[in-house]
Amino acid sequence: MERKLVAIDLDGTTLNDDSKITPETKQTIERVIEQGHIVSIATGRPFRTSSQFYKQLDLNTPMVNFNGALCHHPNDNHWKNSYHRKLDREVALAFTELKRYSSIKLIAAESRDHIYVDRLAEDTYSGGSPLRGVQTVPFTAEYLNENPTSVNVFTAEEHFIPFLQELIIERYGKDVEVRTWGGPTPTLEIVSPGIQKAMGVENIANYYGIDRKDILAFGDEANDYEMIQYAGHGVVMKNGIAGLKEVSDDITAVTNHENGLANYLTTYFDL
Repeated sequence: MERKLVAIDLDGTTLNDDSKITPETKQTIERVIEQGHIVSIATGRPFRTSSQFYKQLDLNTPMVNFNGALCHHPNDNHWKNSYHRKLDREVALAFTELKRYSSIKLIAAESRDHIYVDRLAEDTYSGGSPLRGVQTVPFTAEYLNENPTSVNVFTAEEHFIPFLQELIIERYGKDVEVRTWGGPTPTLEIVSPGIQKAMGVENIANYYGIDRKDILAFGDEANDYEMIQYAGHGVVMKNGIAGLKEVSDDITAVTNHENGLANYLTTYFDL
């Protein structure tokens, strides 16, 4: 078998419903790597909330964060293929107007080194803020003196996200790319135009000299759409959204909470 690049989403794919990597998943990924294949994370999460999983899987490969806006090698600061696509500062600041909607609990802009928030994180969720314990800076024109990587909009009401997504696309469509990702806190993420996970996955594949046909990608949400389409073999989790399943090459037999990724890799690679 030709060497494969296995690109794995985190929430709803590699992680179970408790946002954890099970021993079965970890062991399976280790066996895939032992066979000589490349395993890389491609997630909508920033590195600060995905680094723990990178370390837990003992990876030593490049990864994709912010839905493709950042492609880097956590263990090599001088990796030649790294890139970082940023959102225009003025465009980012415009999204602070969304706080007039009561359903929005927090608006945060993220850069490589800072997190800017429109209000105190402790005041956002009765169940705990998605940024609890993280040192933040006010998300205002006075403090935001750089082009951030993304703007994240957090809402406690998941059904409100489609409305927000449509609103943002209508007002700023040509200046941004809008994605959603799940996990404990459903999030709407805004990045610079043209950004999507497939761009990062292609960049990693080119670095290793792996053909598109030898890319195996796993996902479950709308932000995985281009990656699933681009991969030579795009696989959607059983728990994935219907629209994504329509463009996939295959669907896992069981969900992310039932070790669907590990189950599929075991069969595919005959482990």
